[in-house]
Formats: sequence, structure tokens, C-alpha cells
Amino acid sequence: MIVQGNIVDIQNKRIFKGEVEVKEGKIIQLREADHTEENYILPGFIDAHIHIESSMLVPSEFAKIAVTHGTVATVSDPHEIANVLGVKGVGFMIENGKKVPLKFNFGAPSCVPATSFESAGAVIDSEDIKKMMQNPDIKYLAEMMNYPGVIYQNEEVLKKIAWAKQYNKPVDGHAPGLRGEDLDKYIAAGIYTDHECFTYEEGLEKLQKGMKVIIREGSAAKNFEALIDLLPEYYENMMFCSDDKHPDDLLLGHINQLCERAVAKGVDVYKVLQAACINPVKHYNLDVGVLQKGDDADFIVVKDLKKFEVVQTYINGELVAEKGESFVQYVDFEVLNNFDTDKKDVSDFEFYSASEKIRVIEALDGELVTNEIEADSLIKDGSLVSDVENDILKMAVVNRYQNAESSIAFIKNFGLKEGAIASSVGHDSHNIIAVGVSDELICKAVNLLIENKGGVCAVTTSEEKVVPLPVAGIMSDKSAVEIGKAYAELDAMAKQLGSKLRAPYMTLSFMALLVIPSLKLSDKGLFDGNTFKFTSLEVK
Repeated sequence: MIVQGNIVDIQNKRIFKGEVEVKEGKIIQLREADHTEENYILPGFIDAHIHIESSMLVPSEFAKIAVTHGTVATVSDPHEIANVLGVKGVGFMIENGKKVPLKFNFGAPSCVPATSFESAGAVIDSEDIKKMMQNPDIKYLAEMMNYPGVIYQNEEVLKKIAWAKQYNKPVDGHAPGLRGEDLDKYIAAGIYTDHECFTYEEGLEKLQKGMKVIIREGSAAKNFEALIDLLPEYYENMMFCSDDKHPDDLLLGHINQLCERAVAKGVDVYKVLQAACINPVKHYNLDVGVLQKGDDADFIVVKDLKKFEVVQTYINGELVAEKGESFVQYVDFEVLNNFDTDKKDVSDFEFYSASEKIRVIEALDGELVTNEIEADSLIKDGSLVSDVENDILKMAVVNRYQNAESSIAFIKNFGLKEGAIASSVGHDSHNIIAVGVSDELICKAVNLLIENKGGVCAVTTSEEKVVPLPVAGIMSDKSAVEIGKAYAELDAMAKQLGSKLRAPYMTLSFMALLVIPSLKLSDKGLFDGNTFKFTSLEVK
């Protein structure tokens, strides 16, 4: 097979008219050749850090859409399914991913459960990590979110890192806002990447200290604008990632969108493509071609180097997508889950108090971090209730793995004027998380998800809409197009109910993410992410 076009030689920073000759999945020749083709040939795009589960799609269905955007590989942390199903869940992701051409590179989840302050469905300890590191399908130790455990030298945390080092596999970082001496300790432990930088200054310090910074632009967390100005100087040590991308967003684009935006800002195209196509292969030692003789034939054909509109995607020499059409086929898979709690009563969401002031989570659009603020209580019949007028809404987290008392908090910036929304995608332990204008509607939303053994939903007094997620309570068994359309309709309903957030469900899912400051809610209570301790809803 021969593919002709303008060949983009990223590493030598040149473009030449030529052709790529492929035999048995390998590039056997790259040569200059005269022809009339105007398209450009370049290595495929790689998402350097993503939780496939956040697309609500199993890997094989994710692949079907990603290849149409020129993605040939991902560096994937199966942390979400691992918190539900443990090592078995990781095995599900690997095996499902193997059935399609896209090159999924899975890591061993380092934090299951993510913290000891929430209820998860499984545990992965250092002995499990040791076994996983021996598996050639496991490419790295996935994001070490327990950065306090690293800094204060928790024995179990250090054992996990040590096993990765013994098997010569990289250790991924996760250290939002970590600076100074604490950052030095984190790096000294052997952790060299971070996708959690949310300011230019933080990214610069980490780069100057030898870390590789991954620019994240997902459905909720968006750090591209804050970090992109670092790329011109530090392009050899930067990558692009989604981290979490919802299905409707994935249908629109992937890493190709970040390349387009970076070039539009005037960043040199070779530097952009170095970050998008080359650096992940080098850092993670991926079996992915970078358009060199002898490489796997993993490359894409695009119309130009501005919009990066993908004409063709090849993986191992196989044409897997052309002009928006995916040739990745559906594969059968077993539906696994771990969901065992009874339906709730409205009384489960009451919180009796006489406190005049309460601590409130302030959600920030496009950020995983939150602020802690104080607000006046609104008390009805002795119980704290949602203050819709001031956008101080009640939020609840319900243990999905067993019957237990629900935890209650209040949140600002969801903006709902009526109804409630809920999700069993509740990072990281994936308990049920809900927010609404009344206890009755919160209860209705939670019970709708319990009936479906997982999903995302929106309810009013007269209407309910749900997208079931039967695979581990976090992924669909449907196609990307089906789930993308259904999710988009649900997203629209949440916004019709009053939410002004760009991605209300993605933002909701992160309100239980304890490892990101400042104030979050687990199934065990309100949590201060700065002190890593529980705190009181009531301000005494």
C-alpha cells in the first residue's frame, strides 16, 4: 500500500512531497515523490491522559469515534472502573480495547480507593500493583493522586511507586496546586508528569523542575488557555490530554481540536505536533508509530495544518476511518456491575439544624477545584433546605455499594430553578451524587438511578429523563452516537432547569472528588481538601 501527500517530518521540522509505503502493518519506505496530492500526512494524535470511562463508552465504542478525529492511541487510566470492580474492571477494559484497532495503553490504578474518606467498591493494594506491573498490557502506574501520601512517605504508597520503578514503567502524577518544597518531594519520589496544573506559574515551576506538563482540555476541566503559552519554549516536555470527555463532546472532536487552537494562537506547528503526536510515545514507551521507516503504520491524512480536518486514519496500516466515517466494528462484551443499595425515602435527605450559617461548596465552571464559602441557612420545619433564590442548593451523596446514611451538603453555582439532577458517575468512588431544589426531587432522582443500577438523570415534578449506564454504573452498553445524543438531550434538560454550567453533569461528578481542593462531599461527609479532613456543614 502506498499513501501520497505532503509528509510532515516533525522531528526534522520539514514538509516534503512524498509517499509512505506500507507492508504488513509497517512503514517500509518514506520517500520523496512528485504527485498532485495536496493533503498532509502526519503521525496520529495521542491523548496522553484519559479516563475512557468518562466518555460513558466502553473502549471499543470510544475507539469508533476517536479514530474519526485522527486519534490512534490513548494513555488510559482505568481508575474509574477499578474503584467499582477492582482488578477485574481493569481486565475488562484491556480485553475490550484489544478487540479494536485503536491502541489503548492502560495503566495500573494507583489509588483504589482514592482516599480512605469515601466508600468504594474495591481495593487495589501494593501486592496487586506488583502483579499488574508484571503484565505487559499495563504500561505505567496511573496518576498518583495521593500526593500527601507521597510527601509524607506513606509506606503503601511508596511500595506502589517502587514496583513501577522495578519494572521500568513510568509513574504518572496528579498534584493540583503543589508547589515549592512539597513539589520537590513529589518529584524526588520518581513522579515526572502532571495534568492538573491550572495556572501558568504552576506549570512553569513544574517544567523548570523537570516535570512534563500535560495540557488538559476536557468537558469540565479546561486548562488550555492557562498553559498554552508555555508550549513554545517547553514543547519537548509537554503533551495534550482530555482527562475526562463526555460523549457529546467526543463526537465533535478530540486532540485535533487542541492542535487547531494552538496553531491559531501562533504556536509553531511542529512544536504543536511534537506535543500531540511524539512526546507521549517517547515518555510512555508506547508501541505506536511516529511516521518513521520501520515504525508501525500509525498515521493520519489531514486537509491542512490549520484546521486538521481528518481525511483518513491508519492504524497498523489498516484504514480505520475516512472523511468522518469509522470502520471500527461493534464487538460483544459482558456487562459487569457492582450496585447494591435500596431505594431511599425523602427523610433520608433531611438535615435537622438550628445553625444560622452553613459551609457551602462553590463550584467553578471549567474547574475541578472549588471554593469554600459561608451562607445563611434556610430552615423549614427544622431541616436545612435548598435556597433556590440565592442559588444555595442541597446536594447529597448516597453509597451505591450498600445501604448507609446519605451525606448532605450545599452547593452554589448549579443555578437550578426547578427539578434535580443526579449521576452515578461520582469521581472517584462512583457513589450516587445529586443536587436539586427540594428533598423530594433529590430523592426522586436518586431512586431513578437505583432502579437503573446506574446512570445520569434529570427530574421535575412532572418529568424524568435518564441515560442508563449499566456497565459498572458508569458506562453505557450502547453506541457512541446513541449515548451522545441521549446525553446531549439530558444536558439540555439540566440547562433548561436553570443550570448555567457548560457541563453540569461533569461538574456534578467532580463534586465528590476529594483529592481536589477545597470543599467536596463524599458518602461519609463534607470534606476539606486542603486539610484532608472532614469538616462540619454547620458553622458554629
